[in-house]
Amino acid sequence: MKGIVLAGGLGSRLHPLTKITNKHLLPIYNRPMIYYPIQTLVDAGITEILIVTGGRNAGDFLQLLGNGKAFGLKHLDYTYQEGEGGIAAALSLAEYFVDRDLVCVILGDNIYEKSVLDSVANFIQLGRGAKIHLKKVDHPQRFGVPIISGDRIVKIEEKPKQPKSEYAVTGLYMYDPTVFEIIKTLKPSGRGELEITDVNNAYIERDEMTYAIVDGWWSDAGTFDSLLRSNILVASQAESDSEEISPAALQASASILRQQ
Repeated sequence: MKGIVLAGGLGSRLHPLTKITNKHLLPIYNRPMIYYPIQTLVDAGITEILIVTGGRNAGDFLQLLGNGKAFGLKHLDYTYQEGEGGIAAALSLAEYFVDRDLVCVILGDNIYEKSVLDSVANFIQLGRGAKIHLKKVDHPQRFGVPIISGDRIVKIEEKPKQPKSEYAVTGLYMYDPTVFEIIKTLKPSGRGELEITDVNNAYIERDEMTYAIVDGWWSDAGTFDSLLRSNILVASQAESDSEEISPAALQASASILRQQ
């Protein structure tokens, strides 16, 4: 299985911070944001990784990450996305890299507390179709929301005003190589982008979609609120790991986790 980290886009929701740098280079506690999704892939046993980036700061990724030595990798691949075409459009740039392999795609602003090693292993064993990762959230209308019937997902609605479940589709997707044929059939949405939700619904229509519930906390970092939340969660986890938990960190962590 190969891994793709999507780190393009303009990060307009984080202006003015992103007027001077790419969103994915902003700090989350003591590391740049982009470190976390790369580490998630590496911890899942994925060592062939492509970074999709863009904008004026694309070269900064190469300067920061180099060949991936900090993650125990021998090599990292990079490709460039012009403008904002949506997640599916960014993924389409990876077709040459994925070739006929399975692929795990992670959004560059998504942070997962726990390893997804078991989920990756299960999908590799299945060997076909698609798999998404869900998490129960307080405000699912901010995300793609699955409609679940029994143990099946029957449809995903993108940012619905009245969500039909409490779950959000998080930014971790697994696909077989037919994903690129699906992307070629897509038409831009009302906001002019190729939507990953349309890709996932295509797999659902083919009855080739599976899912897993995310273990531990999950956070995106694409808004000021979620950026702060991500910093608090990571900092609290770091203090917990070092067994030096301050009362303030415990209180902040408890408050944040109650919002999961």
